Amino acid sequence: MSDGASSLARTGLGLIRILNGALGLFAPRVLIGRIDDRQPPSPAAVYAFRLFGVRTILIGRDLLVLRGEALDRALEAAPLIHASDTVTAALITVTGQVDRRRGGMLIGISALNTVLALRAHRALRP
Repeated sequence: MSDGASSLARTGLGLIRILNGALGLFAPRVLIGRIDDRQPPSPAAVYAFRLFGVRTILIGRDLLVLRGEALDRALEAAPLIHASDTVTAALITVTGQVDRRRGGMLIGISALNTVLALRAHRALRP
C-alpha cells in the first residue's frame, strides 16, 4: 500500500509531531517564545500549548504505530490538520499578529508538515 517515500514522509511527520508535542506539553514557553516574546507568557497560552502538545503527541504516535484501516484514517486527516495550521500561520502573519520573521518561520514549518502529510497520504492511492 505505501511506497518507500510515503513511508518515510509518514515516519518523519510522526516524529516531528511527537517532538513538537513534547515541547508543547513539557516546555510550552519554548514554543510560545517563537510567536510572542512577552514575559511571562500568558497562563492561557501555556495551557493552550500543553493541550496542543497532548493532541500532537497522540496524532504523531498514530502515524508511527497504527496499521491498516486505522492508519488510513490518520493519513486521510493529516493533510487537513497541517493545511489548517499553515493557513492559520499565514493569517496571523498577514494580519500582523506576529512579526514577519516569526510568521515566516511558522508558515515554513507548517508548510513542511503539510507537504509531508500530502506525501504520506499518497500511500492511500492505488
